[in-house]
Amino acid sequence: MIEMNHVRKSFGAHTVLDDLSLAVGERQIFGLLGPSGAGKTTIINILTGQLDADSGVHDMDAAPSDVGLMLDEDGLYVRLTCLENLAVFATIYGLGKAAPLEALRSVGLEEAANKPVRQLSSGMRQRLALARAILHHPKVLFLDEPTSGLDPSTARGIHQLILAQRDRGATIFLTTHNMDEAVDLCDEVALLNHGQIVEHGTPADICQRHHAIKTVPDLTAVFVEMTGATLP
Repeated sequence: MIEMNHVRKSFGAHTVLDDLSLAVGERQIFGLLGPSGAGKTTIINILTGQLDADSGVHDMDAAPSDVGLMLDEDGLYVRLTCLENLAVFATIYGLGKAAPLEALRSVGLEEAANKPVRQLSSGMRQRLALARAILHHPKVLFLDEPTSGLDPSTARGIHQLILAQRDRGATIFLTTHNMDEAVDLCDEVALLNHGQIVEHGTPADICQRHHAIKTVPDLTAVFVEMTGATLP
């Protein structure tokens, strides 16, 4: 579904991606894990055509209209209501009038349909951003740290919504620095450090290779062991 082969990207003298290759299978949740600044968002920007790689090749088996994005900057119109925000994008996608309300219902925001975005809590804004990303039922969904800054209860709610998208058949590309989140959600993960993938596989397999399974896989221990990096 998604492939990158020997991709390099630099900004001036700073190398962000260094001969990076990865592959994501259809209908799975793929987690790209690493600290802030490791290159996770750059990879999404290249795959979605927002940024050109310096070298290497990449491909995605989905048209732009079949891709959903939930990025760190949500880009919501704060003076518009939740329903009005989604109506703007429903028009762009050529969807019917029922689609925005259906998307709000799917993320538990139906009762906030007529509330301006500026009055939403951070968790509600995250859910609205996710509703916008899944509005058109995309084949591929990119989620850039979708639970960053949220309390554990709200984050669990976002997790359930992500799993529901996988269950309906979407391929999900998730970036996070939360290793526990990756264990809970991801079918496969890749550990990214200084623009290079240093390990990949299922969370359980990676942890078994590094003797980091006690009662549950401990990806944090593996990452610190391999890179010496600290995570937020």
